[in-house]
Amino acid sequence: MKKAILSIGLVLLSAGITMAQNKKHKNDDASNDKQQTISTTTPPPAAATPTPPATSLKADDMMFEQSTHDFGIVPEGPDATCEFTFVNNGKEPIVVQKAQPSCGCTVPSFSSEPVLPGAKGTINVAYHTKGKPNPFTKTISVVSNAGTKVLTIKGNVEKAPTGSVPENNSMIKTN
Repeated sequence: MKKAILSIGLVLLSAGITMAQNKKHKNDDASNDKQQTISTTTPPPAAATPTPPATSLKADDMMFEQSTHDFGIVPEGPDATCEFTFVNNGKEPIVVQKAQPSCGCTVPSFSSEPVLPGAKGTINVAYHTKGKPNPFTKTISVVSNAGTKVLTIKGNVEKAPTGSVPENNSMIKTN
């Protein structure tokens, strides 16, 4: 008798849990339907993204004197630096928006001032050589209102004599 009552109790408990879960899912579905109804009747907020002004500039209007700089052999330790110069051959000012290096060991810098037609602009690049002996080739993507240009630096970092620069014993590869 006790076993029968215990079995019936377990069946009722299981049925109650199942019904409660089904009721919860139905309520969730109903609230989701209400939210969907509300969201479909409410217009989306206005886009806050500004539209870029129309420009007649082309990528060729940003003419670099050279797009690749070869450092040759450089000593390990001090930064290797160079300057890329370009001329604005267009009829509108060129504004450099960003210079994105291919890795963190390369650091470009530039002026955010517009480069007027016929004027020259520069992109300065520094390559961190410390702890990076071996040949290297890195790129810098220069984005402006005239389009995107890719600059390249390359060279070979000569390992410093032992003791002048601490060795990189990290398990993380730096090249």
